[in-house]
Amino acid sequence: MIPIKTESAWRGTSDCRNCGIRDMVLFADLNEHDFGLIHAPIDDLEFKTGALLHAEGGAAQGVFTLRKGTIKLVRVTTDGRQRIVRVLRPGDVVGLEALATTHYNSDAVALTDVALCRIPLVVIHTLGASSQRLHLKLMQKWQQSLKDADDWLADLNFGTARQRVCNLILKMRHPDDTACVTLFGRDDMGSMLNLKLETVSREVSRLVRELAIEPLDKQGRAYRVLNEPLLRLG
Repeated sequence: MIPIKTESAWRGTSDCRNCGIRDMVLFADLNEHDFGLIHAPIDDLEFKTGALLHAEGGAAQGVFTLRKGTIKLVRVTTDGRQRIVRVLRPGDVVGLEALATTHYNSDAVALTDVALCRIPLVVIHTLGASSQRLHLKLMQKWQQSLKDADDWLADLNFGTARQRVCNLILKMRHPDDTACVTLFGRDDMGSMLNLKLETVSREVSRLVRELAIEPLDKQGRAYRVLNEPLLRLG
């Protein structure tokens, strides 16, 4: 898969100083001197749903800061199955592992239409060596990524099928409206939770019948949380 729409072809069109979520990503604490050290282009990119941002094992040329949309990180197990190991949302950094390994650890696939910034590795390495502020931010992002990965594994891969589905619903609430939830196709949910598609569908339907959630569309993607305590009980 390739990006359906790319607003810039590695020409350097990103305005990091005026980024709307700058305080959420890597350049939050940079000053004018730090920005003066950036000599490689940073691009604003857009990808359509289903597009591949980078492939597992692929040589890394940069990291991405996610500004809009959601991305799934997918790995292939030894028996050939695809497993979704994390879902990234605005403010997350995609491909951070490339700073240490120079390769990506997973496929990064757009779950929705996404907008992000691509930052060349040379920019990160230069600023990391010259700016204590960025070095600290990188360490914080590393720590947060490890915690998110541990939390994802603990919450979504252990417990009963009902508990896993409830935990996913709670994780996928909108940051600006925690009563609203956007889910994915049941096959993607099954891959995230290590459950069969039929099991996921059954558990979601049961939660609807129990008035824990209510559907907001006919596709079964948008829901409203009606009883959060029930979801937390699992």
